[in-house]
Amino acid sequence: MKPHSYSSEGIVLTRRNFGEADRILVLYTKDHGKVSLLAKGARRLKSKKRGHIEVFNKIKFHAVSGRGIDIITEAEVADDFKKIRESLKKVSLAYYLMEVVGRITREGEDNDQVYRLLINFLGKLKSAKKLKELRLNFVAELLVTLGYWPKGKDLSAPDAKLEEIIEHQLFSERVGKRMTEA
Repeated sequence: MKPHSYSSEGIVLTRRNFGEADRILVLYTKDHGKVSLLAKGARRLKSKKRGHIEVFNKIKFHAVSGRGIDIITEAEVADDFKKIRESLKKVSLAYYLMEVVGRITREGEDNDQVYRLLINFLGKLKSAKKLKELRLNFVAELLVTLGYWPKGKDLSAPDAKLEEIIEHQLFSERVGKRMTEA
């Protein structure tokens, strides 16, 4: 159970607008797993959080427990993965990684190995040349980490196994595959 007020670091998986000036963020955090947080006023031009809460930014944050959804009170970028943002192919792959983690994990289930895996692969993506291989390795390692596939056993079709597990087709998959295979 989370305390009334807590701090951690995490990767922004998704964000969506809420109300007139707020955003709902979904983060995969180091200490609490996948969490949804309300960023009040984040869409206002003078918001201090505005630039920090972009998708696939690694952020340090402070949050307080709310009635329904926790509220993020402070956010600071720890790593914005600027090298990734310079390449359209790498950006599309980073969005794919965020979507995969967002779909295969559940809120409240913390797993620091998933967090470290995500950070590790975003770090590799900064200088990667073989994006298709990186994508397939990420999916395979994630499936092993979460216990969906035995460690050491060859996984010939990680994409098919992933779709079987999440029972859903990924939105960014088509774009991610085309970008990494081109």
